[in-house]
Amino acid sequence: MSIFNGELTIDFLNKMGPKTMISHLGIEFTAIGDDFIEAKMPVDDRTHQPLGLLHGGASVVLAETLGSVAATFCVDMKTQYCVGLDINANHIKSVKSGFVYGITKPLHIGKKTQVWEIRITNEEKELVCISRITMAVIDKR
Repeated sequence: MSIFNGELTIDFLNKMGPKTMISHLGIEFTAIGDDFIEAKMPVDDRTHQPLGLLHGGASVVLAETLGSVAATFCVDMKTQYCVGLDINANHIKSVKSGFVYGITKPLHIGKKTQVWEIRITNEEKELVCISRITMAVIDKR
């Protein structure tokens, strides 16, 4: 049974991104499971740092995108919304080209906070970045 509310589809998620950082960096949602969401991001001139490697900040954008979207679809969006409270990232391995792939899974889904882990890997499935985001669950007024 899915932890996500509503009719969550990859097509719906990919239509949320136009005119946002998601589309600017080329992030594309690729899979949804009962307790996870996956996306990929190109490693190219949009996501490189000056040495030609994947910018750590781009990895954090992918991580925050995955965690925020997942958290949002675990609350009643008519009465609540989620915002990032804290994010951390450990950059493990560099990437020069191709794609990186992120998957987020919950560590905690509470009434007022959620904690999500995001694992980012390269095309060889090697760990590139491990991130954790804490989301605040806010009641709408």
